Amino acid sequence: MTWAASLTPLRNRSFAWYFASRVVNTFGNMMATVALAFAVLDITDSPTALGQVLAAHTIPMVALLLYGGVIADRFPRTLVLQASNLASAGSQGAIALLVLTGRAEIWMLVVLSAVHGAVSGVGFPAMASVLPQLVPRAELQPANALVSLTRNGMMVIGPTVGALLVVTVGSGWALAVDAATWLLAALLLLPVTIPPRAHSGEAPDTIRELREGWSFFWGTPWLWTVVVGFTVLNAIHAGAWVTLGPAVADDTIGRQAWGYVLSAEAVGLLLTTVVLLRVRLERPLLLGMLGYAMMAPPMLLLGVSPTLLGLAGAAFLAGAGTEIFGMGWNLAMQENIEDRLLSRAYSYDALGSFIAIPIGQLAYGPLAEAFGLRPVLVASAVAHVVVIGLVLCSRSVRDLPRAPVQEPQVEPV
Repeated sequence: MTWAASLTPLRNRSFAWYFASRVVNTFGNMMATVALAFAVLDITDSPTALGQVLAAHTIPMVALLLYGGVIADRFPRTLVLQASNLASAGSQGAIALLVLTGRAEIWMLVVLSAVHGAVSGVGFPAMASVLPQLVPRAELQPANALVSLTRNGMMVIGPTVGALLVVTVGSGWALAVDAATWLLAALLLLPVTIPPRAHSGEAPDTIRELREGWSFFWGTPWLWTVVVGFTVLNAIHAGAWVTLGPAVADDTIGRQAWGYVLSAEAVGLLLTTVVLLRVRLERPLLLGMLGYAMMAPPMLLLGVSPTLLGLAGAAFLAGAGTEIFGMGWNLAMQENIEDRLLSRAYSYDALGSFIAIPIGQLAYGPLAEAFGLRPVLVASAVAHVVVIGLVLCSRSVRDLPRAPVQEPQVEPV
């Protein structure tokens, strides 16, 4: 695939506007994480309070994912995204106003974060499933790669800009900028047009549509096998890498060095995205699962011999493998699931993935206290590989190919 071909999706008017919206939206998201944390810590130094605000966002988001899948399969996905972005702009703007005026209290931030989380839960399935309506099937890989390139780039830029705004003008103004990015993201979706979907003629019925989504999910072996696997894998990652990793680094390589390790992981993600702009990914789930197995070596090194050079190299490879899985998973979903069910499939996927994250975060502290940090990390690395192997025991996962190319008519710029 040439560089010109890899940029072909941007010639499509609707994708170009959607891509611009995602750039703005992703930048705001990455920046807001830092801004909100410091806004809470400006009110109280309590890490518990910060955890309450973050959990207030996560819990309603997870709770509403399935409903969001039904909504996105029932209504135009760009309309769902616009409504979600506008509601997010309102909730983040309210938080910013409270912080700027000095009236913010923790309970207020908890309530508004819960509103933002609920809106995110409704909007996520639409965001994940709209791409096949914007580009021909032949352009799905470069389109996904361009979106990933934006996300991974903003992982490096966004937190830095957010921290700079917090230091220079304060966390309130940083949150206000985030609210503005949500509003701008909604406006950039206005020129996006997608083909109308055929309606079954049946009256809307949320319970029936949820059951239909579940029947498809459970009746598709490669889909539920990978999701069940990642329920465990995400718990391991959130507990071992995200929760215990900084604790081990603090006692060994130091906090600044841990930042370098995480940056190396982000660079691995970013460079692999560039490669995937040109290299076609065959057998998306086989290669994706093998790629994600690269998350085990850095966990093992944390438990056995944590050095800056070793961890940075392992984290770089883990980032590369994570991006290969992300690309493979999106291609498998978008090429093999019919459009009318795609949002609900993504919602069941997200539910299985997200619900495990707080479990890992809560469980690994007590496990480390009971058995020691390093033994738990080594066991986690082994368990990670075992789960990957169990998922790959499924022939439906190993053998899933890329779907045949059928190019629909797409409006050029």
